[in-house]
Amino acid sequence: MTTASEFTLGAAQAAPVYFDREASTDKACELIREAGKLNVDLLAFGETWLPGYPFFHPTSHLPEGRVRYLENAVEIPSPTTERLCDAAYEAQTDVVIGVAELDPHTRGTIYCTLLFIGREGKILGRHRKLKPTDSERRVWGEGDGAGLVVYDRPYAKISGLNCWEHRMVLPGYTLMALGTQVHVAAWPFARNAGPRQLMSRAFAAQGACYAIETCALLRPEDVTKEFQEILKAVNEMWGDVNTKGCAKIINPRGHVVAEAPIGEESIVTASASLDKVQNSKGFLDVGGHYSRPDVFRLLVNRRRLHRVEDMNSPGSALTLGNEDWTPVDAEDTVEGAKDPE
Repeated sequence: MTTASEFTLGAAQAAPVYFDREASTDKACELIREAGKLNVDLLAFGETWLPGYPFFHPTSHLPEGRVRYLENAVEIPSPTTERLCDAAYEAQTDVVIGVAELDPHTRGTIYCTLLFIGREGKILGRHRKLKPTDSERRVWGEGDGAGLVVYDRPYAKISGLNCWEHRMVLPGYTLMALGTQVHVAAWPFARNAGPRQLMSRAFAAQGACYAIETCALLRPEDVTKEFQEILKAVNEMWGDVNTKGCAKIINPRGHVVAEAPIGEESIVTASASLDKVQNSKGFLDVGGHYSRPDVFRLLVNRRRLHRVEDMNSPGSALTLGNEDWTPVDAEDTVEGAKDPE
């Protein structure tokens, strides 16, 4: 029997059109509309799904790959994000999608960003990956704490992190303590299945929340001929990253309740229940009764990172006549705090 506390979660297991922003946006919008037909309340995509994870970063092909990546990165806001917002509104589905975000000022830096879009057709907020992993630092800049936010949606409170941010412990604890009920664990592809599944399931169990584990497919046929030899070299370095996929829905006890078919493009869905979340948090609430704030307290700097600030308005970036982007309808979830800007 369906109750008011029930809702549907979805994870997109699909390949973008690698390093082609417009074509990848077309495909993302198609998947969002498909999720709408499945009555999905929240659809999640993998890390930098749009326009694809920069798998060339550990190879000697970095220079040409970086130029292509910059050319196809996503500004927030932009016509690209408007199209995603329109698709979310048409589908009446919330969307969390990984994008390669272009710095709007320098246009020379890309951030590994999770973009949160509401079914109202508006951007809720974004989270930039705090620490790119290993050679990812050759293509991505570091994010800041402004995106460590839990969004209060009609069906549940939602959050998200990228890949090895789940190994950093403190970002995850921040979101758990802010009361997340559904968490998006965005990964690039199916490599390192053991640690990835462990981190996603551990987050769900520790946070007493649902987790959507998702990533892109990365197969030879998914990339253009010029990148197929690079992908082959990456496979030789890392082991096979092709065809597997990883889309799963994990319940608040850490159990996988739905999983996409291996190597197939699909949207995996599962019914979720706030009753189950509340029951799990009542048993173990790491941000509440199962904590010791007299012994441990976490300080979070949620101020946006600016390289150049206006002396007359500390904390505000100097801009070229345009206002710095501000999230729309993002709930301030830090008690007593002001907007990060």
